[in-house]
Amino acid sequence: MSILRHPDFRRLWAADLLSQLGSRLSMGAIPLLAVLTLNASTLQVSLLRTCETGAWLVLGLFAGAWADRIRCRPVLVYADLLRALLFASIPVAWWFGVLTLTQVYAVLVPAGILTVLFDVAHNSYLPRMLERDRLLPGNAKLAANHSIAAVIGAGLSGVLVQWLGAALTIGLDALSFLWSAVWLRSIRTPEAEPVKPERPDLRREIGDGLRYVFHHPLLRPLALNTMATMLFQAAAGAIMIVYLVRGVHLQPATIGVLSMIGLGGAIVASVVTERLSMRYGDARTLLLSSTGIGVAFTVQALTAPGWQVSWFVVATLLAGFCIIVSYILQASARQRLCPPELQGRVSATMSFVSWGAAPIGSLLGGTLATAFGLHTTLWIAGLGTLAGNAFLYFSPLRTLRTIPVTQSETI
Repeated sequence: MSILRHPDFRRLWAADLLSQLGSRLSMGAIPLLAVLTLNASTLQVSLLRTCETGAWLVLGLFAGAWADRIRCRPVLVYADLLRALLFASIPVAWWFGVLTLTQVYAVLVPAGILTVLFDVAHNSYLPRMLERDRLLPGNAKLAANHSIAAVIGAGLSGVLVQWLGAALTIGLDALSFLWSAVWLRSIRTPEAEPVKPERPDLRREIGDGLRYVFHHPLLRPLALNTMATMLFQAAAGAIMIVYLVRGVHLQPATIGVLSMIGLGGAIVASVVTERLSMRYGDARTLLLSSTGIGVAFTVQALTAPGWQVSWFVVATLLAGFCIIVSYILQASARQRLCPPELQGRVSATMSFVSWGAAPIGSLLGGTLATAFGLHTTLWIAGLGTLAGNAFLYFSPLRTLRTIPVTQSETI
């Protein structure tokens, strides 16, 4: 029986898809708002992403341990409602002619905090709703939402910005959060109060997760590679819209359509990853997909006016495919290598290492672009992403075909 026949999972799935689509609209619309409406500099645009993701550095580790102690559905509902209010303030301020870049920053910082709380609670909520044997199809459906939203949202954001304007497009994101909260509120399956430790020690619990990841011969290189990838990916992402508008002279709708074509690779990856893993082994497929990400971001630096815009499509197509393959295989590897009692903390540690690098990378991209130019920064980001694969190639993963089902710390 399809997992979507489960009525409460269907509500969770619908809420997630709506929220993901709205977030993708804002991801494209906010930098376009800064560039086209508020005339922001390259460094100011890069700070937008830093404000949005900086909360992972402060709260990432704490949120994982915190989510294990509370009921998660109320967090999801209230986080959506508050984000709806925050993002709705942007089109309202624009309508009255008082919108400033300072307000956009002031919206993104608390919205980023709410996103961290939402994402961590969301990851912890599904096992409380579904039986263990239904978690795999449930996770697969939710993971597919990321690909669908990336493809549709990337194209739609550019078209809507050109049609409605960036501020009103961000207003649609506010509506998506509100609609998501309605779906989450309608879930009827009761969520049991989690069992709290007799002597809670947040510092020790966080330390357990950190130690397990960085003492493990496979999880450590995976974490370091993900950190390097996210650092340089964020550096490129922070300036890419500026480069496409001011350097390649593309219209918002064109940027959206080209992104949508390229991100189709993510949809393909969600379909074929399991087959690739079975044929070539998950360890080898993971190595190749991670290398492919580096190649994609290096190829992206070839983008230039005229026919060379096609390099942007090729790069996003390859990156979208390889990022999803790597994401699926890394999540599976983490679950197989981690004991059940540490799953939440290890997951939070891996998220902290990767997403914590994003605000630093965004700031790095803006700083490098200001000092050396947009095109040079794209080359630095691409080659840096490629170099990050050294963490995997100089690890035991290089000698494996399949990642073992083990919780031992020696191989």
